Amino acid sequence: MTDLDAFTALFTDEGAALLESLREYDAAQELAVATRLRRTYPTELVSAALAQARLRQRAVPKFGAADAYRMFFTPNGVEQSTRRSVAEYRARRFAELGVRSVADLCCGIGGDALALARAGISVLAVDRDPLTAEVVRANADALGLSSLVEVRCADVADIDTDPYDAVFVDPARRGGRGRIFNPEAYSPPLSWATGAVADRPAPGAIKIAPGIPHELIPAEAEAEWISDNGDVKEAVLWFGTEPGLRRATLLPSGTTLTGRGLPDPEVRALGRYLYEPDGAVIRAHLVAEVAEELGGGLIDETIAYITADDLRPTLCATAYEITDALPFGLKKLKALLREREVGNLTVKKRGSAVEPEEVRRRVKPQGPNAATVILTRVAGAPTMLIGHPAQP
Repeated sequence: MTDLDAFTALFTDEGAALLESLREYDAAQELAVATRLRRTYPTELVSAALAQARLRQRAVPKFGAADAYRMFFTPNGVEQSTRRSVAEYRARRFAELGVRSVADLCCGIGGDALALARAGISVLAVDRDPLTAEVVRANADALGLSSLVEVRCADVADIDTDPYDAVFVDPARRGGRGRIFNPEAYSPPLSWATGAVADRPAPGAIKIAPGIPHELIPAEAEAEWISDNGDVKEAVLWFGTEPGLRRATLLPSGTTLTGRGLPDPEVRALGRYLYEPDGAVIRAHLVAEVAEELGGGLIDETIAYITADDLRPTLCATAYEITDALPFGLKKLKALLREREVGNLTVKKRGSAVEPEEVRRRVKPQGPNAATVILTRVAGAPTMLIGHPAQP
């Protein structure tokens, strides 16, 4: 039985009942569960159902329990699919651009296609892997979106995208050795994707790795970095919008910061407050815009920490009130934490080779109080900043 045959078997009455029985599946009991189920069900069907049960549990953080336990997945699909919050945000951008139909090339298990359909946009979802294409079709059916999602198993190079308002391309950025950092090693390469999207009079977008060097971004593209709850999830190249624009979007608030071509902030003396810009802001090279908003400067010309004397509200950075600034030294830190009875210790780092786990192991925090230690450089000198989160 092929993987596709095993997956298809899950849609028989027998397969559906088996999969539903595994909703409360406990991975720690898999051997016992598998042994019991194989007394009743075919071995291949049990294996396929258990695989889906595992994948659904892994998908909950991305899709939420309500969707994850109705959807179907492949191992690569769970790993590489777009988080629902990010896909919904992108679908809203397409809708605001007046897009009513999208050719979703390299659609994977359909995270973006489903979000686009939920936004009322009709989608052609294309993937060259037969199993993945069936998974997309099953997901559209499971979520009641099949009337808006056409699934096609094909090579994206063979797709005529002219009938669609927009094209979205999500190239594979993983290979047999893990993540792919060279955009021309994506599948398909970034140059092909750019041609497929940019050579059209309509809007389009390409999902790329957030670590892409800025010099590799096509001049005609707007580049957007997206974070969700502080974690950078992806970058997107938009075409047909504002060429050369750099944008950071922070979810779930939807806060968007755009570049204005400001020079790098000046380095200034450490103030009372330290601001850590959101990762999307840093990736988009928009630290200067945040520093201007906060009336602050950098603690070091190579470190993306902003210092200021005033506490100002911002969604683009996390603020810390700094009580101590000490030259780096774990013995000094251990003594200070012991004196202040700090047991709840948060360790952050930027520009330091010391790992937070090593710091916790060495200082052995104990006590009822909490503190944050930031390992960094201040004007080139290795420094420990001690403080706590600050709320305006």
